[in-house]
Amino acid sequence: MADAVVFDMDGVLVESEHLWEELWAAYAAARGRTWGPEQTRDVQGMSAPEWAAYLTRFCGAGDSSASTEEVVVDGMVQALADGRIGLLPGAREMIAATSELAPIALASSAPRRVIDAVLVHHGVDHHFKATVSSAEVERGKPSPDVYLAAARALGVAPERCLAVEDSSNGLRAAAAAGMTVVAIPNPQYPPAEDALAAAAYRSADHHAVRDFLLSRLDTRGE
Repeated sequence: MADAVVFDMDGVLVESEHLWEELWAAYAAARGRTWGPEQTRDVQGMSAPEWAAYLTRFCGAGDSSASTEEVVVDGMVQALADGRIGLLPGAREMIAATSELAPIALASSAPRRVIDAVLVHHGVDHHFKATVSSAEVERGKPSPDVYLAAARALGVAPERCLAVEDSSNGLRAAAAAGMTVVAIPNPQYPPAEDALAAAAYRSADHHAVRDFLLSRLDTRGE
C-alpha cells in the first residue's frame, strides 16, 4: 500500500513530448544543424539547464545555455497559449480521484515556468500539494533527485509513494528513488524494456491507471 502519488507531467498528464522535440529541432535547424531521434532520446528526462547545455553544444553557435533555454521555454509557453498542450484523456479524472484519497505531487523535467503555466491553464493546480522541477535539484532524470524532493515536500517516505511515468529515464528515476513505479508507456517515444521492467503496473489507459492507483492507496488513517 502507499500513502501518496507523484506524477510526471509531460507524456503522463499532458501531450507535450512532441512539442519539446519540435522546439529543439527548430532551434537546431535555425543554426544549420539537424536534430533527430537520437538527440531526443539523449535529452529526454534532462532538466532544462541540462538539455539547454546539450542543445547549445550540439548547435555550436556560441549561444549561452541560458538564452537557449529561454527561447525553447518561450516556445512551450506560447504552444500552451495556442491550445497545443492538452490534458491526455482521463488525466483530469486521475488527478482528481487520487487527490481525494491522498496527497499528490508533481516531479517534472519541465522548468518551473512551464509547470506552473500548464497546471493553472488546465485548472488542476489546486490538487497538488507539491510540485518540483528537476531544474530545482542537483540532477535530472534518470537520477532520483526530483522524486526524492517531491517525497520530502509531501512528508512521505519514498517507499510509500506511487510514481507515474511514461519515459525510460523517468521510469528509471522513480525506481531509483525507491517508489512503486506505474508506467503509462508513451506510444510516440516507447520506453526501453529495461526501464519498463521496474514498473509494478503498466497500461496505456489512464482510467485503468487511475483504478490501480486508487487500489494501492492506504486509507486506513482516514
